[in-house]
Amino acid sequence: MNLTTLIGILSGFGIVVGAIFLSSNNVADYFNLPSLFLVLGGTIAATLISYPLNEVLRVFRIFAIVLRNERLYAERDIAELVEVAKLKFQGEINRADEKLSRIKNPFLRTGTQMVLDGASNDDILTLLQWRIGRMRAQERAEAQIFRTMATFAPAFGMLGTLLGLINMLHAMDAAHFAAIGQNMALALITTLYGILLANMVFKPIALKLERRTEQRVTVMNMMVEGVMLMQQQRSPAFIRETLQSFLAHSEDELRETAAGGAGRKTASSGKSRIRTR
Repeated sequence: MNLTTLIGILSGFGIVVGAIFLSSNNVADYFNLPSLFLVLGGTIAATLISYPLNEVLRVFRIFAIVLRNERLYAERDIAELVEVAKLKFQGEINRADEKLSRIKNPFLRTGTQMVLDGASNDDILTLLQWRIGRMRAQERAEAQIFRTMATFAPAFGMLGTLLGLINMLHAMDAAHFAAIGQNMALALITTLYGILLANMVFKPIALKLERRTEQRVTVMNMMVEGVMLMQQQRSPAFIRETLQSFLAHSEDELRETAAGGAGRKTASSGKSRIRTR
C-alpha cells in the first residue's frame, strides 16, 4: 500500500470535512446525492464519449496501481543482467540462455535475448527504444484520462449550479419558497463537488501516474545502457558499476524533480545522452 497516496487522499478529504464541521450548524446540508450524481455521473459520461470503453474501464485498474506501493526492482534487474553478462563474457552461452529464462523483467529479457542471438546494435536499440516509446505513450494516455476528468468535473459542477438557479427562479415565480433552499443547495454544492473531485482526486492521480512513468522510463533506459554494454563485450564488473552509478544519479534527478521541477530538464537531457551512446 502506498501510504503517501492514501494519507494524502484521506487527509485532504478530512480537512474539507473538518472545515464543514467547524463552519456549519447543519453538516447534512453539504451531502447532496443529486449533486454528486450529476457531477460524478456527468464526468463519467463525458469521459466515455471522449475515450474508448476499454480505456475508461482501465481507469479502475490504474487507480489501484496508484494506491499500491509499486516497486521497480532496479537492483534485481542489474544483478540479473550482470549474471548473464558474466556468463556471456566467459563464453558460456548455454548457461547464459538458461539464466535468461529466469529473468523476471520482460523488457530486460528481450534485450539480453537479442544480444545472445547476435542481433546488431541498431536492431537492439530500435526495438528497445520502440518499446519504451510505446510504454510511455500508453501510460501518458492513461494519465490524460484523469486530466480530462479533472476538466469535466468542474464543468458539470457549473452545470448543476445553472440547474439549481433555474429551479430556484421558477420556485420564486410560483411562490414555492420552501423549494428555494433545496435548489440553492443544488446550485452551490455541485460546484463544490466538481472542484473537490478535480483537485483532490483526478489531478493528483494524473500527476502520480506521470511521475511513475518518468521513473519507469529511467529504469528502462538504464537497462538499455546495460544491454548495449553487454553487446560491446564490456566486463561484468564495469557493467555493474556503470548501472549502479546511473541508478544513483537518476534517483538524485528524480528527487530534484519532485522538489522543484527543475530536475525534469536535467533528467530529459540525461535520457537523451543515454540513447545516443
